[in-house]
Amino acid sequence: MLTKELLRVSRAGGGYHPQFADDGHEPLAARVLGVYQGHVGESRETLGAALTDLEGEAEDFKLVRGFAKLVEREATFETRAPVPPERARKRAFEAAEAVGVVTESEREVALSRAADGLGIDADTLDASLYADLEDRQVLTDVDARWSPAELLAQYNLSLAQTALFDATEVRVRSSDPKAVVSAVKRLRLMYEIRKTPEGREVVITGPDAIFSNTRRYGTRFARLLRTVAGTGEWTLSATIDDRGTERKLRLTEADVSVPGVDPVTDVSYDSGVEADFAARFSSLGLDWELVREPDPLAAGEHVVIPDFAFDWRPGSDGEVRDTASGATERRIFFEVMGFWTPEYVQKKLDRLADVDDVTMLVAVDESLGVGEAIEARDHRAIPYSGTIRVKDIRDALRPYEDELVAESAADLPEALRPDADAVSLSALASEYGVSEDAIEDKSFPDHERVGRTLIRPAVLDSVADRIEPGMSLSAVEAVLDEYGIDDDGAVLSRLGYRIEWDGLSGGTVRERSE
Repeated sequence: MLTKELLRVSRAGGGYHPQFADDGHEPLAARVLGVYQGHVGESRETLGAALTDLEGEAEDFKLVRGFAKLVEREATFETRAPVPPERARKRAFEAAEAVGVVTESEREVALSRAADGLGIDADTLDASLYADLEDRQVLTDVDARWSPAELLAQYNLSLAQTALFDATEVRVRSSDPKAVVSAVKRLRLMYEIRKTPEGREVVITGPDAIFSNTRRYGTRFARLLRTVAGTGEWTLSATIDDRGTERKLRLTEADVSVPGVDPVTDVSYDSGVEADFAARFSSLGLDWELVREPDPLAAGEHVVIPDFAFDWRPGSDGEVRDTASGATERRIFFEVMGFWTPEYVQKKLDRLADVDDVTMLVAVDESLGVGEAIEARDHRAIPYSGTIRVKDIRDALRPYEDELVAESAADLPEALRPDADAVSLSALASEYGVSEDAIEDKSFPDHERVGRTLIRPAVLDSVADRIEPGMSLSAVEAVLDEYGIDDDGAVLSRLGYRIEWDGLSGGTVRERSE
């Protein structure tokens, strides 16, 4: 998906029409790819300036930013500095305190003294001081998975997914309804199958508790589109809650396709057991990111490429993010041992015995009878028969998760003071690069906790002054949106109001005593 601010949509005629890129935009997609490929070895700031120049030439800057958002996910940035920036700053600040820096000349003296202590010159120290700032990070690699045409197709898919984020109901007719229903079940969406004059229709509806579940449920709607778009002939109709206004969205295979080189669809598996497990585990929305075939591990004279790795990525929504907090990271490797020949099993056991200093979970087919042999090699054996139980893997990961949450929480101060007037707990956790559990018990001296949102008391008072009984829910949402608050139900309850619903599309605010 793209971020909401990059959504390009027309509301002409009361509808909700994503503004897809067409063949005429392929040269622009090529230029965005070229900008990234041409800036390998340069700073993110320089790259950003080049993209800004390109935005000025394009018909819609959001299109450039959308293409760039997708390419950015395939790019690698690193901090490059002669001296680790934290070490450089520590020495420079110590020298500055001794000198008493006020003027530029005194700063030069402090830098010179600090540099002498590190055995480098002052210019080298100065260049290292803030090399870890995001804008100064260096683009080191761009894994160009897409051609310009494929980037175009991926953009259109991502744009449609973003448009579906605010859907309250989705209706699908497909040439492969079985695949659609399978995906719906995997994503734990509520559905029913209806008979229509055009054929059977899969109807997927939104959550009952829409205020608490909209974000996660909307993400699942978006994920469903990938399956639908891969089924050949299909039609998708959706009801969109456009900030209280109900709009209709319609998509077909002519609008959206799944690029053949997309990194998600390109994943292959050695067995149906692995594919089944990956699909079910990924649908859970945990803070563990499932990585297929991670980097090789040294095993004596050989290497082992585990089937999977679980990367601890709290608050990342599946994306790796740079944070200023230095959040705790952890990788747990995961191997699946199915029904293999005795010779292959023995070879696999020998390789596992040679893997040191890593945490390895091994799902082993019960028929092999080698669970004890795996445990003897200091790896955790998890037996399965037919399919791997996600619960067993979840239970095996939980002790590591508890440890990581505790470490993350310990690294944070007891009192957190967010800069924003209103911020959700999930957004704050993401900012610190930790899970929500890590900040759950912290204190927030400058904010009041309302539901899952932290709000400054003055802001809450201001909101209270602007909300009156009898206002439409859409008008209230507009007020709250001005303050960056999306936990409407909790805020209204805190202020003594309830919602008198008029179907799923809207309602009226009433005092609780009414």
